[in-house]
Amino acid sequence: MSGTAAATDFGPIAEATSFLRYFSNLPDTRQAGKIVYPLNEVLLLALLGVLAGAESFTGIARFGEKKLQVLRRFLPFADGTPPHDTLGDIFATLDAEAFQRCFVDWVAGLTKTPVEVIAIDGKTLRGSAGKAKSKAPIHMVSAFAARQRLVLAQTKVDAKSNEIVAIPALLDMMAIEGAVVTIDAMGCQRDVAAKILAKKANYILALKGNQGTLREDVEIFANEQKAKGFADAEISTHETVDADHGRIETRKYTVIHDVEWLQARHAWPGLRGVIMVESRREIAEKIERETRFYITSTTLEAKLSGPMIRDHWAIENSLHWVMDMTFRDDECRIRTENAPANFTTLHHMAHNLVRKAPGKDSLRLRRQTAAWDDDYLVSLVAA
Repeated sequence: MSGTAAATDFGPIAEATSFLRYFSNLPDTRQAGKIVYPLNEVLLLALLGVLAGAESFTGIARFGEKKLQVLRRFLPFADGTPPHDTLGDIFATLDAEAFQRCFVDWVAGLTKTPVEVIAIDGKTLRGSAGKAKSKAPIHMVSAFAARQRLVLAQTKVDAKSNEIVAIPALLDMMAIEGAVVTIDAMGCQRDVAAKILAKKANYILALKGNQGTLREDVEIFANEQKAKGFADAEISTHETVDADHGRIETRKYTVIHDVEWLQARHAWPGLRGVIMVESRREIAEKIERETRFYITSTTLEAKLSGPMIRDHWAIENSLHWVMDMTFRDDECRIRTENAPANFTTLHHMAHNLVRKAPGKDSLRLRRQTAAWDDDYLVSLVAA
């Protein structure tokens, strides 16, 4: 195997591990005559190591030393497992985009139910910054199945300001027909809206001041109609009340369905409605109020579109927070070439497998159990 186009042959023994089939065409740039550790074995080692709590290539290498017999349940590992510096070199040179495309294919096979809401958001990997800040940290944009709590795809960007370029590329990686894509104000762009529509999906986009007078026009109209009891507008409403730890939060969702005037003025791709979210938060004696606006290509009533807006925040609470607190993303010091992006993909693979495991244990406890119980660890990848 030589060059960048060669594919890895996993053989029949790998049938026990379904995820490896999706990575069988991942290019291996190493020279064939110098390959001691096959790529399929490296990927299996890395994934099992991360599932069991490894947070660095040193940790993965030590896992391989201690758990060689477990690894040999799947593949031969005739030459044992690679040392940490070899692992680092392999993941530094592994094509990050190709690895991410394989990930997307794998998770599409993992998702058994239709994806209704896809939340897209970015996260900076702070530990990937170079010493003395000479190298900026990498920024990853992820697509998250908000109701299934699974990572669908991810891509690297150079800086947060480039999310508007990365999001269309991320959308191109996925089959999203029939889903509703939710994005914060950074992604409220005409090109993004058009891309979502072209892929036969719909959008709900947070609206701020980055689109000229669009938000201003929406806010003026909504407030005028609200003052008149929406007498001149076709609307639907939905209200929720959440109480937790002494906090009471009331959210009222109002969808304005007749927006021909707005479309005539702004010609926004696929615009079919405006959503106003009024929240009232009570904490002890303090009351906080906030009003947010969204544009949407759906014709859904508020009782359906309102929860989708709420679902968007699952990417913060069920992905970004989990990556920081359970997988220690911000503490990871992997920095070389493609290694940070590829390690994030490994984290997302492990996250999806741990998330899908049966039972009510926390994700942290499931990962600890994987470190202690070989059979449980094997069950995570062999299902």
